[in-house]
Amino acid sequence: MAIGIFTPTWDPAQWVSTFRAQAPDIEIRAFPELGAREDIEFAVAWLAKPGSLQDLPNLKVIFSLGAGVDAILRDDTLPKAIPIVRVVEPDLTHRMSEYVMMQVLMHHRQQWRVEENQCAKNWDSFASPAASDLRVGIMGFGVLGQDAGQKLRGMGYQVAGWSQHRKNVAGIESFAGHGELDAFLARTDILVVLLPHTPDTHGILNRALFGKLSRRGPFGAPVLINAGRGKLQVESDILASLEAGELHGVSLDVFETEPLVKESQLWGHPRVHVSPHSAADSDPVHITRYIVHQIHRAQAGKPLENVVDRKRGY
Repeated sequence: MAIGIFTPTWDPAQWVSTFRAQAPDIEIRAFPELGAREDIEFAVAWLAKPGSLQDLPNLKVIFSLGAGVDAILRDDTLPKAIPIVRVVEPDLTHRMSEYVMMQVLMHHRQQWRVEENQCAKNWDSFASPAASDLRVGIMGFGVLGQDAGQKLRGMGYQVAGWSQHRKNVAGIESFAGHGELDAFLARTDILVVLLPHTPDTHGILNRALFGKLSRRGPFGAPVLINAGRGKLQVESDILASLEAGELHGVSLDVFETEPLVKESQLWGHPRVHVSPHSAADSDPVHITRYIVHQIHRAQAGKPLENVVDRKRGY
């Protein structure tokens, strides 16, 4: 039995060494040096090249090295019967909440204005609204969204969540399904997006949706924060909405094409904060511990946790 590591955009060496430390009883191999492919029973992948996981006759499970699985699902060569497991791990969840809180606070406290004033040596002691005056809406209210929502609520923000199925989280209003999306958007001053990328969510962050967000917040226009997937957003619409005053500010950790091309206007826009898909980095120690735990569950005949529903895409 062996674990195969498929990480063409990451150096696999750190993952191999970490897996060996966490699971000294299991052989670890990195693509393309897989040896006898029939030995591979578990595959660990991030942005694996299509076709690289085929011809593994004894493959039992595919593990994603991050919360997203859309790249894996795009590979039509994968056997349909092989379960795909996504990472639901406290360290990753906490990192995402840190990013969300940081971005909400940055827009709330107008940090760009502070930095501009410092550069200009301008003593501008402007007023800021209270957290309780701002309504944050989290679009994608699963494990990550609920954790961020609870922490934002603890800071005083008015928080609501939207998802396909209604969630019950104390003190947070829950909206569900397409029938309640418009009502959710209408009460939202700061939109935090943590949705997966599926056929239903492709391009959902567009000018039409931005037009349904609240204009009654302290800044007169809403804020967009996307740490979900880049294919959710239409970047030309984001820029057009900023120029038209339909968006007050934007924070983007993900992009339609990654890395973000140097020619993109998003880089230099004064109302856009760009980060390189780093909101919730996959820490090798925590992620490998999670995967090894799942493998031991499978070996003991116990059900896998956080198995992806291929029809839903997450």
